[in-house]
Amino acid sequence: MTDPLPHRRKNLLTGEYVLVSPQRMARPWQGERKNDQAQNRPLHDPDCYLCPTNARSGGETNPDYEGTFVFPNDFPALLEESGSDFDDDLFVEKPARGEARVICYSPDHSATLARMTGEGRRAVVDTWCDISSDLGSRWANVQIFENKGAMMGASSPHPHGQVWASDFLPSTVQKEDERQRDYYGMRGEPLLGAVAERELQGSERMLAQNEHWIAIVPHWAAWPFETLLIARGEIRRLEDLGEGSRADLSEILGTLLPAYDRLFDTDFPYSMGWHGAPHELGKECAHWRLHAHFYPPLLRSADIRKHMVGFELLGETQRDLTPEAAAERIRGEIR
Repeated sequence: MTDPLPHRRKNLLTGEYVLVSPQRMARPWQGERKNDQAQNRPLHDPDCYLCPTNARSGGETNPDYEGTFVFPNDFPALLEESGSDFDDDLFVEKPARGEARVICYSPDHSATLARMTGEGRRAVVDTWCDISSDLGSRWANVQIFENKGAMMGASSPHPHGQVWASDFLPSTVQKEDERQRDYYGMRGEPLLGAVAERELQGSERMLAQNEHWIAIVPHWAAWPFETLLIARGEIRRLEDLGEGSRADLSEILGTLLPAYDRLFDTDFPYSMGWHGAPHELGKECAHWRLHAHFYPPLLRSADIRKHMVGFELLGETQRDLTPEAAAERIRGEIR
């Protein structure tokens, strides 16, 4: 039963808390509104720097690709050359090395993951797995993610994702590793394995499931319609996925993401990303379970978003819509 009064929920993967204030959903809204962007995009846009045969912003010309297309980011956030190493007991700088790539999901300028065929989504899944294996052989951590939509800062409307591989563990990954390691040390089972089993018992937060995956609104969700995709079974990294797991991943993405689009009848924006065991751990990663986070910003409609401001910036994350209510809304759009 959802608590109708203010309460805090603990994020098991980071140890941080989320303030939940259900009573605030009754407040009126006269804040920012804007028209939704056009959803009807062409199959090919001659001005798009990610479409086949077009020139990219870095000067290279894309091949006439027919499936997924991966290339080195023309403006990477990480380089193979290292930066400074400085520590004067107050201000600290550490070198950061890595490489970045872009994944065009399809030559079709309009083919988001939600709109792609099952075959197209499966090609993206295989690409994710191949890249994780390849870059993981050289770098400590491989972060695969997508910023979908201008609202989330996407620099191009052409459906695409990114990969940043680094010689260090990013802060969030480090927190997740520590929390999962601590739980495994105490209980002898992966933390997200325990979460999945609990949610499979009939949770209000369950969205979809198949043999190899479950999709839930996590108990500690911070964003209004945040979801968590968890692999079932001893899967630590994307490259560990077998044929059945990959097929089921394509299937559950084809269930969840179109439901997002139907929720507010819009091309639903989000930031999503994969978290698997950091490759620097080698085989010492029994505490990890592969999972993906989806963080959509929309709150009440296609043009009303959740802003992390005020108390969220200065205190801790706060949400009005309970995770259980959000799950009910998303389930209502699943076909």
